[in-house]
Amino acid sequence: MKQVKFGTTGKLVPAIALGCMRMSSLTPAQGAELLEFAVGQGINFFDHADIYGGGECETVFRKSLEESSLKREDLTIQSKCGIVPGVMYDFSKEHILASVDGSLKRLGTDYLDVLLLHRPDALMEPEEVAEAFDTLERAGKVRFFGVSNQNPMQMELLRKYVKQPLAANQLQASAAHAGMFSAGMQVNMKTEGGVDRDGSVLDYCRLHEITIQAWSPFQYGMIEGVFLGHENYASLNAKINEIAERYGVTNTTIAVAWLLRHPAGMQVLAGSMSPTRLAEICKAADLELARREWYEIYLADGNLMP
Repeated sequence: MKQVKFGTTGKLVPAIALGCMRMSSLTPAQGAELLEFAVGQGINFFDHADIYGGGECETVFRKSLEESSLKREDLTIQSKCGIVPGVMYDFSKEHILASVDGSLKRLGTDYLDVLLLHRPDALMEPEEVAEAFDTLERAGKVRFFGVSNQNPMQMELLRKYVKQPLAANQLQASAAHAGMFSAGMQVNMKTEGGVDRDGSVLDYCRLHEITIQAWSPFQYGMIEGVFLGHENYASLNAKINEIAERYGVTNTTIAVAWLLRHPAGMQVLAGSMSPTRLAEICKAADLELARREWYEIYLADGNLMP
């Protein structure tokens, strides 16, 4: 499995991580089989959030790990906190500390390798976040920290107060959700793609060595559906299928390879609970698209190249 740098931590992580948002759909026995298969493919990085399945995903993960032959110390476990579903976002010190304690209990572990703040909180007080991070680090409950869905100025505000480096930023990215790339190519243009909606977050993360974790690599819109095989993305699918046939792999492999081809050194979050599909995803780590192929896929979705 291809390895990528994890921020400035000095830690190398697999280019593909397993997102566990759907793990509550598995029995512990099925989960154990999936975890062992993933690790066998080189995926030892697992992404959670305290809200996934109302916390049940973390519980199923613990039970699955207990039924498996895997050891906790060989895994990198990441979770996220800050969302109170349908109510608010909460980055208060009290909420962060309570959320981590809840995740640790459900996961059956003494520590998280990584904690991310899950979506921006408009009422965030960065001093409180800093206190929470310090408390968690001193207690040995969290080793590394990061954010999810944050723009450069939000990260700058945090970095003014938080002494721990931000190792990662989870951002939605796919061949059908390529705004981060378009804004960088359509600079100073009155085009839809030229609208900078995220403050050049792609370049910011590269400049500050913050690993981008690409979520929903097969989705279009806000988790509206999968673009692979979708009739509304006929041109994009035709191009991906053409390239997939050239390499003797599936369209799933090419969709992930497109993200991994970018020099930002992204880590792709794959949320599949199917070992068969996970194997297809993992093949992308051993396949490097040509520059021309990357652009062919980009243009096939109707993106403009000035």
